[in-house]
Amino acid sequence: QVQLVESGGGLVQPGGSLRLSCAAPTIFFMWNTMGWYRQAPGNQRDLVATITPGGNTLYADSVKGRFTISRDSAKNTVYLQMNNLKPEDTAVYFCNLQHFADNYWGQGTQVTVSS
Repeated sequence: QVQLVESGGGLVQPGGSLRLSCAAPTIFFMWNTMGWYRQAPGNQRDLVATITPGGNTLYADSVKGRFTISRDSAKNTVYLQMNNLKPEDTAVYFCNLQHFADNYWGQGTQVTVSS
């Protein structure tokens, strides 16, 4: 079992910023695509952004230009910098690691955007 340790999240006003972090075991971090997904109440879990070991990124249209995914190999950590947050960004955010046919998930962290 691959353990992903998330941190960050919280309550922020519209237009504000937050950064999420997710640490993974070294051997898995080095060779696998990682990403962030989110799930709002009553909705399915949706892709937010992914990043490959080589640094190629993919974003959902709804977050392009506002969110940035990055990875730090020295810390085995992937980050999601979220700027200009909107109320519709409110959700539980999950870190994801794709290892061949398997998907591993973090425990989830709540992001609430509200005035």
